[in-house]
Amino acid sequence: MRLHRAAMAEFVEEIVSGRLRPGDALPTEVAVAERFGISRGVARECVRGLEERGLVSVRHGSATTVNTPERWDVLDEFVIGSTVGGPSAAERIDSYLDTRRVAELHATGLAAEQATEDQLATLEDHASALRDAAAMRSRRERDRSVIEAYVAYHSTLVIAGANAPIASLVNRIVGALATAGYPFGSPSYWRSRGASDHDTLNEALRQGDSNAARIAITAHLDEVEDGLRAHARRIARSA
Repeated sequence: MRLHRAAMAEFVEEIVSGRLRPGDALPTEVAVAERFGISRGVARECVRGLEERGLVSVRHGSATTVNTPERWDVLDEFVIGSTVGGPSAAERIDSYLDTRRVAELHATGLAAEQATEDQLATLEDHASALRDAAAMRSRRERDRSVIEAYVAYHSTLVIAGANAPIASLVNRIVGALATAGYPFGSPSYWRSRGASDHDTLNEALRQGDSNAARIAITAHLDEVEDGLRAHARRIARSA
């Protein structure tokens, strides 16, 4: 990660977690540079990045101050990551899950109509990888492999819908959840029917049946979202 992005990520986490509150002054460029061992130019890039994400207001000649949450770019990857991985996770997880549901439901319907043969084959490969991952004996390796295959599957799915803004939105949310260690379903779900649920979705996509595809993705999201909310509560308690 570039130096200014690493420094910026720390400030994003401090702002989203509430350690830096709306109206608080951000440290000066000199103080930022000293804290992270970077040049003033890199510190300036860090502050500019925070401003671009709506997290702070820069007023030349006066202090840079933290903005209220209404002004944040809540779909920025850094903001999502700090939100779902920090003390406000339980409070804010529903907004991201609802957004993902609406966007992925629409993208899945589009994918049933527009997915290419290569994309369908890739989705089938990812479903097979999910099945193999769920059968692993090592819990750590199983959990890591399930998340990896899951992210790959759902990224391919929304890209197959041929709507770049929707795909970017879903990928940011799913990617942030994965990075924060969220489980996309319990071990028993993956052992019993997680992969087969994705097979059902793949069959609907192959048939070009957008209604059946939307029913399949809805059933899957219904299955995993309670577990995601429970994980958010655990993160919030431990933060």
